[in-house]
Amino acid sequence: MSTPITIESLTKHTPARVALGRTGHSLPTQRLLEFNLDHARARDAVYSVFDFEKLEKQLGKWGLPSVSLKGQAHDRREYLLRPDLGRKLHEDSQTILQNSKSAENDLCIVIADGLSAVAVNTHAEEIIKLLLKKIRQANWRLAPIALVEQGRVAIADEIGEGLRSEMTLILIGERPGLTSPHSLGAYLTHRPRAGLTDERRNCVSNIRPDGLSYERAAEKIFYLLQEMKTHQLSGVGLKDRFTSTLVIPPS
Repeated sequence: MSTPITIESLTKHTPARVALGRTGHSLPTQRLLEFNLDHARARDAVYSVFDFEKLEKQLGKWGLPSVSLKGQAHDRREYLLRPDLGRKLHEDSQTILQNSKSAENDLCIVIADGLSAVAVNTHAEEIIKLLLKKIRQANWRLAPIALVEQGRVAIADEIGEGLRSEMTLILIGERPGLTSPHSLGAYLTHRPRAGLTDERRNCVSNIRPDGLSYERAAEKIFYLLQEMKTHQLSGVGLKDRFTSTLVIPPS
């Protein structure tokens, strides 16, 4: 006879709000306070600030040059109200790329604040460290790392095109949720150019210790990059047959 599934057993396997209880027509005080705290953390994540200096310093230690760029939004409020401005580089940043005289590269990595700079500040360094080893083993030519303020996913296409890269990878803060205000996303594109739409990209999402681990995320990202290079395409036309080689330790 199978053991019945109880609400208590479900809460052990999900951070979702399940069976919070009720006091009159409202939630119990403790549950309401927890909800308000998580809501505040999500709002704070949207307005968090990209720590350029910390990331630039670490990239320098690894021998990776970087370039600081900006989207077209003048401030965070305009960025949130005008998503289109986050998809295009500011004129000054366009000039920086035009003057870069970049040689052709295999890969351009872009790191953008997106909707949660705290996600980038927390997780991007670990992902880059894991990927760097794989990239160097593959002997790929790597463009300068682009650090972007007020950027959205599509801005990587313009950057990758400007830096003459065969592929782009953008690490970006995802839209905060009540259980994950610091989730990192990765979007990959083959032959990037300004104006591409979402069906040309592949995505690896929910990168965080409580979601997709750094190791699995880096393995999946590198697998997709290899497949793009082999098949010369990305997006919906690229068949994802990824099987992790990582060994899951017994619980």
